[in-house]
Amino acid sequence: MTILVLLFALTSLAFAKKPNFLFIIADDQSPFDLKIYNPKSPLDTPNIDRLAKNGLVFDGSYHMGSWSGAVCTCSRTMIMTGQSIWKIPKKQKRNPSNKKNRTAQPTPQTLPAIFNQAGYETMRTCKRGNSYPLANKEFKIIKDATKRGGTDETGSHWHGQQVLDYLNGRESQKTEEPFLIYFGFSHPHDERNGKPELLSKYGAKNHRDKNSLPALDPKQPALPINYLEKHPFSHGHPSLRDEVSVPGVWKNRDEATIRNELGREFACSENIDIQIGQVLKKLEAMGELDNTYIIYTSDHGMAIGRHGLQGKQNLYEHTWRVPYIVTGPGIKKGRVQGNIYLMDTLATLCDLAGIKAPATNEGTSFKPVLTGEKKTVRDTLFGVYAGGTKPGMRAVRKGDWKLVKFDVLDGTVRETQLFNLKENPNEFLSEHGKKDPKLTDFAEDPAHAKKLAEMEALLKVEMERLHDPYPLWNQK
Repeated sequence: MTILVLLFALTSLAFAKKPNFLFIIADDQSPFDLKIYNPKSPLDTPNIDRLAKNGLVFDGSYHMGSWSGAVCTCSRTMIMTGQSIWKIPKKQKRNPSNKKNRTAQPTPQTLPAIFNQAGYETMRTCKRGNSYPLANKEFKIIKDATKRGGTDETGSHWHGQQVLDYLNGRESQKTEEPFLIYFGFSHPHDERNGKPELLSKYGAKNHRDKNSLPALDPKQPALPINYLEKHPFSHGHPSLRDEVSVPGVWKNRDEATIRNELGREFACSENIDIQIGQVLKKLEAMGELDNTYIIYTSDHGMAIGRHGLQGKQNLYEHTWRVPYIVTGPGIKKGRVQGNIYLMDTLATLCDLAGIKAPATNEGTSFKPVLTGEKKTVRDTLFGVYAGGTKPGMRAVRKGDWKLVKFDVLDGTVRETQLFNLKENPNEFLSEHGKKDPKLTDFAEDPAHAKKLAEMEALLKVEMERLHDPYPLWNQK
């Protein structure tokens, strides 16, 4: 009997030493909505700010891209599998012409499966769909529903309540296993039907009349700094829902529409922050907070008027970048460039938990960045959008320099952009009318021809390395 008691005590101690994980993911949120990335933003997120103050904020965090208009599908699949954009499941069906990748890929081991095997209790709440079904069903506890309404039952409160109910159950049952919670929200993805009191705070209304414009309100957020009434050329995805059919916006890009929609976005985002606060409070009351790694991020960014665009199907920084904050035991406090992809999440969580990453993983653990040993995990970042006409858009970033290529609509739109992000972080174009010669796209500037050629060559290397099936017009 004494031996059994001792074994039980040792087992409990082993569980106690394992860290917990709370992975929080918003649906469609630009980092520049948040004060930690844009100090002029009026969005109130005290709990996200608290995470940022107590943890590490990444200034260089990106999703790799998408071969679908539903960008979240690719993004979330990369998170779950740790695989790159042209390797993730379903890619072959959508790209049968890719001869390099016709050989069947091994089914990837997913985040929940790996943590299940390591003795974790895995729990998930999130929207339905637009993810990797095989991974979703492998969580031990699943509470999924799409909640984009303006009440507690129909909005973000519902997702928060699922996590609170789960934690209350653990507490009452005295559960010993460590946990991995995938805490996903359905907002601020449209329709951005916020709670009335939060809509009022940001001067917004759930505008539903396609034949009129919403009223301007002084409480509405200001237009984005890189707002345009129209993008200077086609994005190459005709009839794309996000650009022409979002309720409350449709094809409009006027000031009243964009400011009202930003107000709705902020109302939904603040509600997310409120739910995060409730969960943090519960973890603290349970004595679990200090032993829990908390990650806050989004599946991708969002335009909402920036550069004259509305959706997530572009590679400007406001949409290619994502917020990424990590706090927990041993995490350095402050800010760091990082140069991470969302697909690095799987390898990193495994590393933090002392679990070996699966053979199918392509991501890189950024634990050395979290602990202050490194400032970045890679020097080059690649992005793709090929959900519309092919080849689509491509981007590559190295240091302060970023190249973006558009090759769409059967070659009728072929555009190149070159930005110095240190000098022009908002990616101003000539259409923004800035007087400072540094605040523009340098692709046509002869003084930057050498840098352009360097970035073109780098992009080609990345496309070949990642087995991109769609070469651009100027690539052999």
